[in-house]
Amino acid sequence: MHLTQLNRECLLHLFSFLDKDSRRSLSLTCHQLRAVFLDPCLWNLLHFSSPCQLRRDNFVLGPSLRYLTICWYSSRVLQVCNIEDWLKSPFQKDICSKHESLVSSFLAQVCQMCPNLLSLTLSGCGHITDQDVTSTLRSCRKLCCLHLENCVRITDCSLEGVVAHGDSLEEVKVDFCRNITQAGLQAVRSKRPDIRLSAERSADMIPDSKPDERVMLRRTLQKVLQFS
Repeated sequence: MHLTQLNRECLLHLFSFLDKDSRRSLSLTCHQLRAVFLDPCLWNLLHFSSPCQLRRDNFVLGPSLRYLTICWYSSRVLQVCNIEDWLKSPFQKDICSKHESLVSSFLAQVCQMCPNLLSLTLSGCGHITDQDVTSTLRSCRKLCCLHLENCVRITDCSLEGVVAHGDSLEEVKVDFCRNITQAGLQAVRSKRPDIRLSAERSADMIPDSKPDERVMLRRTLQKVLQFS
């Protein structure tokens, strides 16, 4: 029996065992298999190991997407992306310019095309912002799990978005996000006690502050010590 003699349901089942690249390669063999590849029902789970993979034409976004993970475990995250913008060298800024909008643009597409998303995990995405998270919460009203790890631009504003727009949220993790504070975490716990909230190391890390802010803080402390 030839592969194309199988019915649509069987073909979808076979495709489900393949990774994204293999699915795309098989889809280029004939129109029938291409149609199976483009069926949104096939794409209820997507996992990406770097932002650059978001550029590849080997997946389909649609209302069937339930679980989305973007994890970038790379030395570049620590050495370039996680550095405050005002401390980056021109070379580091040039590196970031090539990928800094990829995840944000992708999440904007998810907001438009994937209203049934249930779980979102973003790890090592150093350029996503509070606006990206809040927009996703507004558009994907069924989202029940939100995991953010080592996302340095995420602040308490994202936690405010959790309270305001995360009606279906059951679990929120904000691990190693250095600009999350204890006050922000406590606000979520008091306003949304139904959410399982965890924040490994986040509120214990040193938050970002521009050089002039550090100077003002140092001067204020000097005055307090001087007149105490």
